[in-house]
Order: sequence, then structure tokens, then C-alpha cells
Amino acid sequence: MDGGHTLQSTAGFGELLRIRRERIGLTQQVLADHATLSVRAIRDMESGRVQRPRQETVRLLADALRLEGRSRSVFEAAARRQALAEEPRDEPTAPPVARGAIVGREPEIDVLTEALAVHGDRLVTVAGLGGVGKTRLVLEVARRLHLTARWSVRWIDWARQPGMGPERRADLVGAIGARPTLLVLDGADAGVETALLDELFQRCPGLSVLITARVAQPLPGGQVVPLAPLPTPGPELDHDPAALAEVGAVRLLLSHLRRLRPGYRLEPEEAPAVAALCRQLDGLPGALELAAGWSTVLSPRQLVARMADGPFHLGPPPAGFGGRGGVGEALDAAVDRLTLGQRDLLQRLAAEPGDWSGEDAVELSGRPPQESLAAVHELLASGLIRSVPARDGVRFTVLNLCRRLFGGAGAYPVLAAAG
Repeated sequence: MDGGHTLQSTAGFGELLRIRRERIGLTQQVLADHATLSVRAIRDMESGRVQRPRQETVRLLADALRLEGRSRSVFEAAARRQALAEEPRDEPTAPPVARGAIVGREPEIDVLTEALAVHGDRLVTVAGLGGVGKTRLVLEVARRLHLTARWSVRWIDWARQPGMGPERRADLVGAIGARPTLLVLDGADAGVETALLDELFQRCPGLSVLITARVAQPLPGGQVVPLAPLPTPGPELDHDPAALAEVGAVRLLLSHLRRLRPGYRLEPEEAPAVAALCRQLDGLPGALELAAGWSTVLSPRQLVARMADGPFHLGPPPAGFGGRGGVGEALDAAVDRLTLGQRDLLQRLAAEPGDWSGEDAVELSGRPPQESLAAVHELLASGLIRSVPARDGVRFTVLNLCRRLFGGAGAYPVLAAAG
């Protein structure tokens, strides 16, 4: 993906034209001269007044902007999508309605929306641990594309109805046609046939596909976005309620607590317990929701005390969480999918306190560098480790849940963190 442009609203062809022009430092007048067009034509296209640029005009602009390969294809495709979007048609199909607010995912929403709407990526997979919030994130991206760009959204619960026979495929192609459409395949843990995707892309020129899965499937031309749990607070913030409330995991936990306990405020004496809950549950949205579900009968301090022997005893409350597993189920499933070599490395890393680099993992594993780094990559994609801010390159840490699972010494002490 190209960088350097923060998406404020979903960009059409005019916005993409402006981005490309400014990126190489051309004024509207200079671009008009190079493309043998009028400056008014450039201005009208960038402002959106010209809704259907002619094919020859798009070619002249692409030449003047010196676009080649993928960049040129994306530019031309944006012009085609805009023309298709202006053709009379039925109202675009809306995505499913989300059942709860999304908290702390603003950067990921912007990145995914920009990838699809500005950069023209047609196949993106959001991968991560069960309960990390993949479906809720994709719902928000679909909602933005529907509302701001008038894309249709076709949502398939792939976990319940995997695969697509000829009749179902023909119905889907007929429903999508050439209009700008986002097809979401939610829960595609068993994989998606490459031949199916190739056919859909060929027959539906305005189609983009967004997949959610616990493990990303290698797909030709696809982009993979690993989704990490929400950021958690360090112990230095335990007694600063205002600073704590700005951290992603705490924001989400507080939003659940306030719905279940109207008027709830984060008081200084309870702040350390709230911070400890977020750390022990690694900012995993599903786990934080389960913990909050018990808040009608247990305070955050009492919840921390109950997890002193491990967070895996935290199951779903009796009401309102039908069908959901406890905290340990998603973790067990992710660990079970690892190879013996990957699991061995994870267990070694879990015993190491603090964070570490890829080179540290190579040294610790005792295996060839390429094999060790590939294992780190898989652990990151599976959501069992997460990257951490560092001044000297990329560094990682094992989830506290994994440390507790393997009996590692690096997890935050529960009761000490509770103050």
C-alpha cells in the first residue's frame, strides 16, 4: 500500500487525482499543460464536478502523472468505478447492522478503508486470534464504504455456509454486476478457493473482497492485515485515571462497564484493578467483554482476585453471552494450530521476561535463522505475540495469556498490579 495520505473520507477518482498530482509536486496548471487539458478540467475533476471522465482523458492524465504498472491500473479502475457509481441503479445493499460500538480501532479502520477505496486493493484478509474483533472491525469498514462511497455490501457468514456451488455463484454474480461492491467472507478459517475469487473478480469489475480468518490463507494478489489486541496500559499509569482512560483496552472495558453499570466512573482507588484486568487479558476485546459481563456482581478488584490462579477460569456470564466460550478457548485453538517447532519457540519466548527482537528469537530457538524468523511471523499472524513500540527496530512480546498458559515468568503479577 502507498503511504503518506490519511483518509478523511472515502476517496473517489477526483480525490485520487489530487493525491497523485500533489505527490509528485505538480500544480493544477502544470498538470493541465502536461496532459494537454485545460486547468478548469483538472479543477472540475478534482472537485468532483466531473463525474464521468472520458477514457482518453484518463489516459492523458495517467501519462502526465507518469503512472505505470499497478499504480496506473488503480488510477484507471477508480475512474471506471466512479462512472459506474453514477449510472442509475437500485439502492446499494447495506451491510448488517452492528450490535455494539467499536472502540479503539480508528487507525485500523482508516488503513483498511484507504486500502480498498484509495489504493484499489481488491483482496484483503484480516487475520487474528478469536475474540480480537475482526468481524466488528470489518463491519465498520463496510459501513463507511456503504455510506460515503455508496458501495453495495454483500456479507456471507463463511463459517456457517462455506463454499459456493455454481448456482449460488451465478446468483451472486448477477446481484453484484459491475457496480462497486464489497464482498465480505466472514470467518473463512477453512479457506476460500482461489478459482472462485478469480471468477468473481473477472465477472464483477467493481468487486473487492474482504476476508476474516483466524489464520490467513496465502492468496495470489492478496494483502494480509494482522489484527492485534488493543493497546494495554503500563504499570506507570495505574494511579492516573485520566491517562488510563485514553488507552485503547481501558476505553473498551470502561464502555462495557458503563453500559452495565450506568453512571460508573473510574475512581483512583479502582484504577489499578482496571489496568490489571486489561493487562492480564492482553486488551483482547472478547475477553474484556466477558470480564465486564461479571461487573454486575463483582468489582474489578474482585475480578482480579478471582484470576489470581489464571484468567482461564473466566467463563461467560450466564445471561447475554449465549454460545461464547471462555477466555482460554481461542488461545487453545490458536496454539493447537501451531507446528511443533512453532510451539516450542513460543514456549521458550513465554519464559523470557520483557520484549525481544527477531534476532533474539533466532538465538533462543537454536534453529536456522530463516526457520526461526518464519516461526515468529506465524506467531504474529496467529495473534499469540504482538509488536511493541521500540526505538531500535521491530520488537515483540508474548501475550500475557500465553505466558500464563505455559507458566512463563514474564507476565504481570496479578495481585501486585491490582495495588
